Amino acid sequence: MDLSFTTAELAFRDEARRFFRSAVPERIRAKLRDGEHLGKDDMVASQRILNARGWATPNWPVAWGGQDWSPVQVYLYQDELQQAYVPPPIAFNVSMVGPVIAQFGNDAQKRRFLPRAANADDFWCQGFSEP
Repeated sequence: MDLSFTTAELAFRDEARRFFRSAVPERIRAKLRDGEHLGKDDMVASQRILNARGWATPNWPVAWGGQDWSPVQVYLYQDELQQAYVPPPIAFNVSMVGPVIAQFGNDAQKRRFLPRAANADDFWCQGFSEP
């Protein structure tokens, strides 16, 4: 069994590496690298850079901005994102609310909320209360 990356996978890895290191400002990446607090402005700026590339929501349906990536490409994307100290996409927007709206929302809800969630125009959250 050959577990090495294919030529196409290596090219994708190199593309991701170049993009993350050149497109996301060093000041944001340095904060993450140095364990400093990332403010909302930093998170939004990074998310919008990823979104402009189409890489903020890779696991969403392609019709709503997702990528048709293989599991290996998803791994390489996440690995290069971390190695470059790029803030990951905002979890609630990208991993929790967006996929639910994409799956169960009507067309009007998808048109209204998905682009805004991907671009961090809205910040989604979940509230809890305890007796």
